[in-house]
Amino acid sequence: MPRKFIVNEIPFLFVTPKKNIVKERFQPFAFEQFFPLLLVFKNYSFDLLNADCRAALNVALLAIPQGMAYALVSGLPIQYGLLGSAVAAILGCLFSNSRFITLGPTNATSVLLFGVFASLGMINQDGMGTIEAIKILPWILLFSACFLVLASMLRVSFMIQFVSRTVITAYVTAAACLIIANQTKHVLGLELDSRDTIATFWQIVYASSKALAGFSTPALIVSGFTALSYIILQYKLKSLPNVAITLILGSVFHFLLQDTIGSVQTLATFDSSLGILSTIHFESLSHSSGTILWASIAISLLCLLEGLSIGKSLAARAGERIQTNRETFAIGMGNMGCSLLSGMPASGSLTRSSLNIQSGAKTSASNLFAGIFVVIGYFSLGSLVSYIPVPALATLVIFIGASLIKGRQIQAVSRATRSDAITFTVTLVVGLIISLQMAIFAGVITSILLFLRKVAVPEMVEYGYNEEGELAALSGKARRPEPEVSIVHVEGEIFFAAADLFYEQIRRVGEDPNLRVLVLKLLNAHHLDATSVMALEELLDYLKEKNCHVLLCGVRRDILRILKNAGVLSRMNRKNIFPHTVSNPTLSTAKAIKRAKHLTSGEEAKVTIYAEQMGKEAK
Repeated sequence: MPRKFIVNEIPFLFVTPKKNIVKERFQPFAFEQFFPLLLVFKNYSFDLLNADCRAALNVALLAIPQGMAYALVSGLPIQYGLLGSAVAAILGCLFSNSRFITLGPTNATSVLLFGVFASLGMINQDGMGTIEAIKILPWILLFSACFLVLASMLRVSFMIQFVSRTVITAYVTAAACLIIANQTKHVLGLELDSRDTIATFWQIVYASSKALAGFSTPALIVSGFTALSYIILQYKLKSLPNVAITLILGSVFHFLLQDTIGSVQTLATFDSSLGILSTIHFESLSHSSGTILWASIAISLLCLLEGLSIGKSLAARAGERIQTNRETFAIGMGNMGCSLLSGMPASGSLTRSSLNIQSGAKTSASNLFAGIFVVIGYFSLGSLVSYIPVPALATLVIFIGASLIKGRQIQAVSRATRSDAITFTVTLVVGLIISLQMAIFAGVITSILLFLRKVAVPEMVEYGYNEEGELAALSGKARRPEPEVSIVHVEGEIFFAAADLFYEQIRRVGEDPNLRVLVLKLLNAHHLDATSVMALEELLDYLKEKNCHVLLCGVRRDILRILKNAGVLSRMNRKNIFPHTVSNPTLSTAKAIKRAKHLTSGEEAKVTIYAEQMGKEAK
């Protein structure tokens, strides 16, 4: 007996989202709402404690060497990275109700801070910040925190969807280049000319090339051993905290062989018994108020983009959602704590957040325990850090920086559309030549100007067949039949501002456990760009895990070109892609349904297509 073959047609229309929006209830005056961690501990158990502590220990073992590395990137003493990791994780956990965002210093925020110091001439030739840099740091963090808290109170965190991922990709690429260039002098043991300016990527490269003849052989040997150790560990034992292990191995190697190969510069010790409260210098605010304000805006915007993007991505993989305004408030409070307790800018860390989830964290309390473990490390490592060679730590920083350069994303954003290519180029060039904080604003302004050429804000209305068999708008309570195959008509503007809505709605269709084939009809989808292409790629990965095939039909030439340039077509089976035929508009849909039936039953069959469009029925 042949299998039942059900096709559920669900056309989509994108316009301004006025309905079906989940409103977050942000109640700062309700004590338990203000501190969501209290709700977690109300029903806490030993099993949850065990899982959270194991995850927290793994995160702390990564956060301690990363914190030191990010402090080195920023030109700050390493205790700022350790305290920033601890304070941000603890305070962020108190005000957050999600386990998907682990706060702390990140590559992006660290290199942005270095760019601020460099633009003000507050970086010494050894790459470390001056006393004046230490004085303005609390003000930058305090204003950043205020902007973030204000954004959460006004519930405007959704505005980040209007910043395309093209800007972020270009910014992160520029930041990675700056990280690598700035740490190369430590790897090679170079002494830069004090007369050279080292504010931008090209200036650092120029100053380093002039001093290249004076490289240090011991520094090269230590760096080479560290690099080899890290590569082997990553290849053989990827699940271990390899950053911490490599740092220990490099330190032991230098300690045992320094009489043979020669000694290199090591990290300066710090006294953890001294007070950790920041000293507020009002004269620094008056002297550099303009730079502090712009740097604070750039850091708060970057924290929003980075932290919420990471949280959304990890939550989506787990089939959950985050409250963006609540998480914005938590990030703001984490940075406020860092401003008062000698920390550095904190955002959602991709590596630590991912490790927290992969290690089995069950609640947001895991971030609290991770912060406590880092505090223990801070009070235990004061004198031991003098054994850590600077070239070893700089080598690890370069590996971390290089991991930020994503070839697939660069291909997508630079080749998907002309608008993306322009935005990517402008952001990257400004970040490399002028400064990173200016790169963010240049990229955002460029993308908005290009965005104004397109239809502005998307809205979505979902249609389906009701119990009487008539095509009508589906309410939130409407129940669909359990389909084996669904056809989704994607219509309207699918650019970066609509990418999240597109992803969420299609993912919701894909949650049906009986769904085996999802047909996306793209005939009336317009203005795909790199952000929507990346959302489509994430959908392909999500549905592949659910053993669901994805077919694309009604694909116009311009959409086909974008998907090809972005590398999506190379990932899909060409048998699952059906281009639009002008002479026979329903042919691609017919072929797609025939392919769908073959995938579900393996049987070839004649398929008749019924389509209803804007009151005009075709058979």
